[in-house]
Amino acid sequence: MSAVAALLGVLAVALAWPVPVALSRAAWPARAPGLALALWQAVALGGALSMIGCLVVIGTAPDGSITDAASALLPHLLTGPLPPEFGVIDLAALTLAAGLAVHLLLNVAATAVRAERERRRQHQLIQMLSDPMPGEPGTRVLAHPVPLAYCVPGLRTATVLTEGLVAALSRDELRAVVAHERTHLDQLHHLVLLSFRAWHSALPWFPIANRAERSVTVLTEMLADDGARRATGSAPLVSALSRLGSTAEPGAYADAGGIAPDREMLVDRLARLESPAGRLAPWAGALIVTAAALIVAIPLGSMLTILH
Repeated sequence: MSAVAALLGVLAVALAWPVPVALSRAAWPARAPGLALALWQAVALGGALSMIGCLVVIGTAPDGSITDAASALLPHLLTGPLPPEFGVIDLAALTLAAGLAVHLLLNVAATAVRAERERRRQHQLIQMLSDPMPGEPGTRVLAHPVPLAYCVPGLRTATVLTEGLVAALSRDELRAVVAHERTHLDQLHHLVLLSFRAWHSALPWFPIANRAERSVTVLTEMLADDGARRATGSAPLVSALSRLGSTAEPGAYADAGGIAPDREMLVDRLARLESPAGRLAPWAGALIVTAAALIVAIPLGSMLTILH
């Protein structure tokens, strides 16, 4: 039992600081943003499971398994007294584990509810204030002079361009921008960003949460750039980004509410589009996938060993 707790504790510390710091500073994610995004998700999920799992293992140590500890404690939670084999440290660990799990889940739920409410509001405004763009199904043009482009996800999706953007860009540049926004929608980037926004909201004092949300935002922008590049080639997108800058993207989505693209992100995206570094070697991709799987499997497997 102590070995399992130690393993989960070491993994939790590693995934809470050194691993995310190293990943946020690495250069290879620009060459494989999809794999990097999967690894970031594994780090977030594995870190949460490791933290909660370590506390659960410590708290259930007197009975040796989660099932036995639950059977011993639950009948006495309201009526008391608690079994004498559970000391202050055991009970504190279980309380912290339950509190952390509930806190994280509630933040995910609250963030999702706020995002859905904002998406509905945006869809209503779009229907009232914009017109369909000819030849581009699902794209709306908003009467506004400032050049902006964003998308609104949900059961109904919409890509929104302003009249200022349409006037500023050529036809090929507009196609590239629309393809970029549609890639966000098609690949459901809003769900990925929502989970990291919830993590940041749940642990605002945790510096790595901000770093993780920013890194994931950059990766989703790069994936959307790849979608536009497949549709129109690099040149129209580079031209559009160079002409308008990051100010034309208030966020990947109308409900973003978190980190929006900025000048530094734009520089990284343009450098990647203008000077492609090539794809990762197959063995490197396989290594990343294996690492992501292990990061999640180790805490899950450790918890299963003490389930019964």
